[in-house]
Amino acid sequence: MPRILVAGKIHADGLAVLHSAPGVTVDYVEEVSAASYQPFLAAADALLIRTQPLPAEFIAGAPQLKIVSRHGVGYDSVDVEALNGRGIPLAVVGDVNSRAVAEHAAMLMLSAARRTVLFDQKMRAGDWNYRNTLDADELDGRTLLVVGFGRIGRRLAQIAMVLGMAVLAYDKFQDAAEIAAAGVTPVADLRDGLRQADVVSLHVPKSGAEPLIGAAELAVMKRSAILVNTARGGLIDEAALLAALNEGRLSAAGLDVLDSEPPARDDPMLACERVVLSPHNAGLTEACGRRMAISAATNILDFFKGTLDPALVVNRDEIAAHARSSVGA
Repeated sequence: MPRILVAGKIHADGLAVLHSAPGVTVDYVEEVSAASYQPFLAAADALLIRTQPLPAEFIAGAPQLKIVSRHGVGYDSVDVEALNGRGIPLAVVGDVNSRAVAEHAAMLMLSAARRTVLFDQKMRAGDWNYRNTLDADELDGRTLLVVGFGRIGRRLAQIAMVLGMAVLAYDKFQDAAEIAAAGVTPVADLRDGLRQADVVSLHVPKSGAEPLIGAAELAVMKRSAILVNTARGGLIDEAALLAALNEGRLSAAGLDVLDSEPPARDDPMLACERVVLSPHNAGLTEACGRRMAISAATNILDFFKGTLDPALVVNRDEIAAHARSSVGA
């Protein structure tokens, strides 16, 4: 019977799904680090993993591994090629966190525009008159560029339109007509969208070594613009972003993700008053954490029952090709 390794703390209801399955053995490592779960991989038939890396050498050290289930939808920290080489599917949780992440992105947009953290700090320090600086902005009537028009991007667009914003979307994988049908204006060129936007919100996976938003992209944005990232660290050149903020070439940023997590205590991003930060918790509400844990656990059990939804397997085409080549051999 399968031995399931849960790497990282998950909602108790997700664990209950696993413990209630007959014949299943569960190893539970609450710490979210690579070193903490690696020793358990050799005996694991399945791995439920949070955000920690799963490199090729870890996969090689798990000879019995048959399924990896991500507690979320992103998988840039997983060596998918190494999984493909073994014919191991990588499952994600589907549409269980889009509402929470979209709400968090909207919160960061509003907080950055209204300078809520800075005004809170000034008031607590006794500087009541900081209110007279008028160092706050409104989103009503402004233009939002959503970069990545998937489930989260679409949800954020709905929220933004309720706030009175015009919404643009850049997504090279989405049909322009489908974007327009959602009441959103498609843009074919990222930099063209960046030039028009008062707020830019990122909702795409990390792809390649180069950041999506670097110095050149920041240079075309409005000085009054706000940049929000709830997707993945590495999408933004953080040094270039800090320079733009400190030199007044960009108004503010709201970041839920960073290049290095957790950041070092002396990370200059922590000292910048123009940045609103959160600790990669956009999808970590109690309700969303429960949904993700249950879904990630169910994916593993469904795999062993032969009922795993193929739409939730990100490398399904590669797995099918591996199966065909194995039969041919």
